[in-house]
Amino acid sequence: GSTRERTHATVERLVKETTLKPAAHLTCVAATKDQVNEVINDYWSAGVRHIVALRGDPLGGVGTRYESHPGGYEGSPELIAGIRAIGDFEVSVSAYPERHPESPSLDADIDMLKRKVDAGATRAITQFFFDNDVYLRYLDRVRDAGITIPIVPGIVPVQNFKQTAGFAARTGASVPDWLAKRFEGLENDPATRKLIAAAVAAEQALDLVDRGVTDFHFYTMNRADLVYAICHLLGLRPQGQGVQAVAA
Repeated sequence: GSTRERTHATVERLVKETTLKPAAHLTCVAATKDQVNEVINDYWSAGVRHIVALRGDPLGGVGTRYESHPGGYEGSPELIAGIRAIGDFEVSVSAYPERHPESPSLDADIDMLKRKVDAGATRAITQFFFDNDVYLRYLDRVRDAGITIPIVPGIVPVQNFKQTAGFAARTGASVPDWLAKRFEGLENDPATRKLIAAAVAAEQALDLVDRGVTDFHFYTMNRADLVYAICHLLGLRPQGQGVQAVAA
């Protein structure tokens, strides 16, 4: 939407000025196909080869009915097909271990994920979750449905519990009681909250590693320092400093 041009400029700088391989986020909200295709072509010309294709939230915000833009892509499957028709991009899409708020059921949600894969999606990134069993059960159902692309778990470090709980309620993610207790009494203690947040997220990631998961997507919430600390706990080091690993 309104940040599309700034996003493109930022991603282009990452490609030209760093050795990173950024994944550009792209939605089809409030834009015609021609406008979206122009962005896709510009990314290709800039050297971007990975796009995170999302339908995007309704203009009225979460909870309002989504309506496609006149002359625009109908939704994410159509957007994915449009991206793949323009270039051989890697295309990541969203997945919801606890069902998208607009889906009538988890089975319907998995059917939508299959439509995305059939349209050309090469990887899925999940909405954040706090119970690893939820993710693993979802992964079993996805595989049973014949979906074989990587399903990368999304993890969010909780720095402000009240804020995260509100966000979770809007996105369909459950918040277990044990998590609330971890942050109990720390409303006015941001320094301790930060330590707890790093420990909880690292604990969750390490448990997934023990269960065979090797790739992660961290929702930084504009706090890269905290995620950097978590990655350090997981054994990731800058190039040339010992253990090497890759986090999505």
